[in-house]
Amino acid sequence: MKVDQIAVFLENKSGRLAEITKVLADNDINIRALSVADTADFGILRVIVNDTDKAKNVLKQNGFTVSVAEVVAVEVADRSGGLSEVLEVISSANINVEYMYAFVQKSGENAVIIFRFDDSDAAVIALKNADIRILSGENIYTI
Repeated sequence: MKVDQIAVFLENKSGRLAEITKVLADNDINIRALSVADTADFGILRVIVNDTDKAKNVLKQNGFTVSVAEVVAVEVADRSGGLSEVLEVISSANINVEYMYAFVQKSGENAVIIFRFDDSDAAVIALKNADIRILSGENIYTI
C-alpha cells in the first residue's frame, strides 16, 4: 500500500518550477499532491501524479533530473488531533519520519498525509494495526 512519488531536482532560479508544470500539463499529467523544498542552490519538487511512468519519462526527455520513491499516504479525519494520532502510532513503533506533506480532499472531511519513513514496511504494519486507513496509489491518483 505504497504510492509512487516523483522527485525533480531543479535549479533555484525564476521560472524553473513553471517549466516543470508546463511539461506535465502539455502531456496531460495531473498533479495530485506536491511539495517543494529548497536550499540556496537548488530545490526538490516532490509530486504525486496520475501517471508516474509517463511523468518520469517526459520530464527526463526535457532535461530534468528525476527519481521515483515510494511513500505512504494516510487518510486522517480533518480535525484537531488527527495528525497527532498518526504520529503517536509511528513514534510508539520507533519509526522515523523523513518528511511529510498533506492536502485536504474536496469533501473537506478528511486530510491525506504523505509520509516518507525510514522503514515504510514497518510503518504500514503499525498503521494498519492501529486501524489507520492507508491509501493505495489508485486512491490518490483519482482524488
